[in-house]
Amino acid sequence: MALTPEIQTRVTSWLTGNYDADTKAAIQQLVDADHEEALSDAFYRTLEFGTGGLRGIMGAGSNRMNRYTLGMATQGLCNYLLKCFPGQEIKVTLAHDSRNNSREFAQIAADIFSANGITAYLFEALRPTPELSFAIRHLGCQSGCVITASHNPKEYNGYKVYWQDGSQVVAPHDKNIIAEVEAIQSPDEVKFTANPALIHSLGADMDEAYLTEVHKLSINPAAIQRQHDLKIVYTPLHGTGITMVPKALAKFGFTNVSIVEAQATPDGNFPTVLSPNPEEKVAMQMALDQAKAQDADLVLATDPDADRIGIGVKNTAGEWVLLNGNQTAALLTQYLLSARKEAGKMTPKDYIVYTIVTSDVLGDIARHYGVKAYQTLTGFKYIAGIIRDLEGQENYIGGGEESYGYMIGDFVRDKDSISACAIIAEMAAVAKDRGQSLYEAMVQMYTEYGLYKEDLISLTKKGQRGAEEIQEMMRSLRANPPKTIAQQQVVELRDYKTGLIKNLQTGQETPTGLESSNVLQFILADGSKVSARPSGTEPKIKFYFSVRNPLKSAVDFDQVNAKLGDYINLIIEDMQLK
Repeated sequence: MALTPEIQTRVTSWLTGNYDADTKAAIQQLVDADHEEALSDAFYRTLEFGTGGLRGIMGAGSNRMNRYTLGMATQGLCNYLLKCFPGQEIKVTLAHDSRNNSREFAQIAADIFSANGITAYLFEALRPTPELSFAIRHLGCQSGCVITASHNPKEYNGYKVYWQDGSQVVAPHDKNIIAEVEAIQSPDEVKFTANPALIHSLGADMDEAYLTEVHKLSINPAAIQRQHDLKIVYTPLHGTGITMVPKALAKFGFTNVSIVEAQATPDGNFPTVLSPNPEEKVAMQMALDQAKAQDADLVLATDPDADRIGIGVKNTAGEWVLLNGNQTAALLTQYLLSARKEAGKMTPKDYIVYTIVTSDVLGDIARHYGVKAYQTLTGFKYIAGIIRDLEGQENYIGGGEESYGYMIGDFVRDKDSISACAIIAEMAAVAKDRGQSLYEAMVQMYTEYGLYKEDLISLTKKGQRGAEEIQEMMRSLRANPPKTIAQQQVVELRDYKTGLIKNLQTGQETPTGLESSNVLQFILADGSKVSARPSGTEPKIKFYFSVRNPLKSAVDFDQVNAKLGDYINLIIEDMQLK
């Protein structure tokens, strides 16, 4: 493939501009070898803020994570902050995960903030993303950022930007920051030379303030006291969770926590896993093996920046299984609401939040307890937005999404695996106190609300060509929506890009009530739901499937679960997604 004039111009500017020798050498090597596809992928665009901020493969180029793309993004953020808060002391907080170059990138960002006259609070070492969110509000900062690529493979890094409420930036700030970044034509415009007087270190004091808030979430300390020796196996998957999860569990009163030592040391190469993603069984295998050897009660795992959590439990046959993100979200919702009711803590103003691609059983649970449930777009910045809009009027209890992220309480405004680990452990202790495993508690929950089963397929489409393929798939689905799926009539089309829900039988259209997002949902005659959504942080298009069947008895769980799994496979086959 030949380079477009736009890409060639970018390549030339990096070869002739004020970039370091190593960067120029890496680019020149690709030019000399005629690696046009690699050059195209590295330069066909400038990294943009998606649902998770700036994220990309590390290396040389405008579409790569490096000191220059990071520097221009930070300078753009500085310029925007100076416009938004004129005449004020501007403060930001910075944190980073265990990835390669994360500490260096965090220091570069702190240097740039300070060079622009902005006070920068930089954690002394790696810390979880949720603690960064907490620290922004705790210190009264206007903004903050964390260097992380979440659960992506080791070649990735990223830059999540937060606003003064501790949530990731949303419109119009995200677009305005991008406009400021795009206005920077050269790294010469980036102020890289630090003002050390404006850079301050954060450490144990902030840790303790954060852990104190986490501990306040505990609803049933008496059950923990009786089950304090609950056998918990925990792995941080070489990430930041090791700094906070053991402390949080100890603060709750758990005394029998076993760490997977081979994965306890922070390491950006993630040597024991292909990908540090707690959604994948292969990443959890060492923890599951240790749990089996120790006859544990619960497995907990967190991703590199400790915002996502995966859990393992024993089923009724004594085999270790992983719960998916929807099952964990449902269990957490059921526990939070039932425990609050038993403790007399419920109020008429309580509410939960979940996303449009998360299991609708969360809404059923909320209705059962007389608690309001809001649905929003994918991304915790939207959950945080609802909290912001309802602050002082209603009482946020918890929220989550299917992608293994949960936020309990509102002192953090992003997904938080630290508090989730602690509450899941408490939930397991309460279940054990009643003679149940978490798996049995889950099955019992589904006998009350019906068995919802969800699945997800991610189709990876890398590079410029892949991005075009993803957009074409969405265009095709909009232009020619399926009339039937798996022999079920499609009765409703929800297009979150146009903001319209269309009843395909009557033609009536109603607004979604949410801001525009490139998501399509097909509702089938039997209530099943299929969603299509391009990822905002990875080169993927995701298809979500949700089906439901009544579950009369716990003994029927395996049979009904298998039947629903077959139905999802039929949907996937009919939509030709395999």
